[in-house]
Amino acid sequence: MTFFSRLLRAFADNLSAFGLIIAVSAFGASLTPTLMPRDPATSGVVAGIVAALGYEIGNWIVAFYRFLELPRGSRRTIRVMNVCSIAAAVAIIAYSLSKAADWQNATRAAIGLGPVETSYPFEILGIGAGVTLALWLIFRLLGLARRWLSARLDRFVPRRIGYALSTILVLYLFWALVDGALIRTAFRAADASFEAADILIEPDVPQPSDPEKTGSPQSLVKWEEMGRWGRAFVSTAPTCAEIEAFFPGPAQDALRVYVGRRSADTAQERADLALDELIRVGGFDRSSLVVMVPVGTGWMDPGAQDTLDFILGGDVATVAVQYSYLTSVLSLLAHPDYGIEQSRLLFKTIYNHWTKLPPETRPRLYVHGLSQGAFNSQATLPLLDMLSDPIDGAMWAGSPFFSRYWSAVRDNRNPGSPAWRPTYGNGSVVRVMNQYGGLNEGYADWGPIRAVFLNYGSDPIVNFTFDSAFRPPAWMAQPRAPDVSDKLSWFPIVTMLQLALDSSVSLNVPHFGHYYVAPDYIDAWAAILEPQDWSEQRADQLKEIFRKRGPAF
Repeated sequence: MTFFSRLLRAFADNLSAFGLIIAVSAFGASLTPTLMPRDPATSGVVAGIVAALGYEIGNWIVAFYRFLELPRGSRRTIRVMNVCSIAAAVAIIAYSLSKAADWQNATRAAIGLGPVETSYPFEILGIGAGVTLALWLIFRLLGLARRWLSARLDRFVPRRIGYALSTILVLYLFWALVDGALIRTAFRAADASFEAADILIEPDVPQPSDPEKTGSPQSLVKWEEMGRWGRAFVSTAPTCAEIEAFFPGPAQDALRVYVGRRSADTAQERADLALDELIRVGGFDRSSLVVMVPVGTGWMDPGAQDTLDFILGGDVATVAVQYSYLTSVLSLLAHPDYGIEQSRLLFKTIYNHWTKLPPETRPRLYVHGLSQGAFNSQATLPLLDMLSDPIDGAMWAGSPFFSRYWSAVRDNRNPGSPAWRPTYGNGSVVRVMNQYGGLNEGYADWGPIRAVFLNYGSDPIVNFTFDSAFRPPAWMAQPRAPDVSDKLSWFPIVTMLQLALDSSVSLNVPHFGHYYVAPDYIDAWAAILEPQDWSEQRADQLKEIFRKRGPAF
């Protein structure tokens, strides 16, 4: 008998037929239509991961069966089952790869993209096989460690107890190694890297000389401490001349106040500094004031900010404070409390001053946030505490699935309304829109407070839920959002992992996923602000201006 045949026979004898079928089924399921289009590398990685996890889940089920010492078939029967499972696995993989391009094109067609290359399935197979093999080897090493530890525990405790204890200890030690040596080190490195990038002053972003600009020599906020996105936010604001080309009446330069994380030591000191700067530049003399919460890095979406300035003719002040250097995902994982604390203190500080001003002369007060900014804003808005003197409205874009008010609207929506664009109550306070509309659904007239959620149906950050691992999420029910393929199917566990991966590539296509664009912000702001002499024609005119400007990033 040759070495190769002996190796193949040993593999067949130790193969988990049940695990193999689950693995290839998960592999195929991962290639079915998703919310966001994927390149071959991304599809291969997720296919490899779910295949490896599927095999191990099957392995654990078989191991538990053996742990209970239930009857097993003969050695010959097991070998025949393994051979049959290999044949079935090859058939499943072949079918899945033959359909992979069609499934991916269904996703791309829903958002208006062209088809993938014919080499797409072959690239997936190569990458997926490599990922699966790497993870399989890691799990085998963990299995060796468990068996070694179990053999030593058997000297002191019953075999079943030793088996359970060894499994728990190996998994704990593995997680401690990953969390302590890898994840924490990676977070520290990322934090240092993002902070260094934040400190860097770009040569093409000059310090403003206008004393009414934050960051100027007269400003209470130092230019070099505002951070790269704070400096960009202030210096790239539309000029009065740009606004006048659209606005029918006299325009003015919009006021933007931004306080960087390094501008003060504590969250309260940064909030106080923002208030003092806002007072200095005359922010409370404008007709509208918006408290904005940036995303994790401190970035502010020009699509949301610039459209606001145009709609109001520059008669608006915005104020924001940076709370992190990390991206939104890393910020939520590393320091979730930072953003919530800073958002809470900024709003409280601004709101307390605003309530002391004469109601007839003070500006209308709004709040806004995108993505993590929307989550932080909703988590800290004291709705009940301000009922006696409420703000005028809120506009939240791309609210993550766990956001406070968005989840309440979605989960308590009116019967018959879809989860991807729910209606809530009579619509006098809250309305939900996407790129296809939603603000005019036979609602009652707006009340004194207006809140608009701008969420795309294909946004995985909005749609993700942990229970999608066990049951189809509500947004998959018919009718679906126009940008979600009807061929998208639910699979246990796989769908949750697909949504998680979709979240990492959700900024690839403007107007879909998590990539919100100016034309949709225009409709959202107009609904909240109700600007004078606004019309559909003026909205189209402004949208055309921003289409020529191109995407924000």
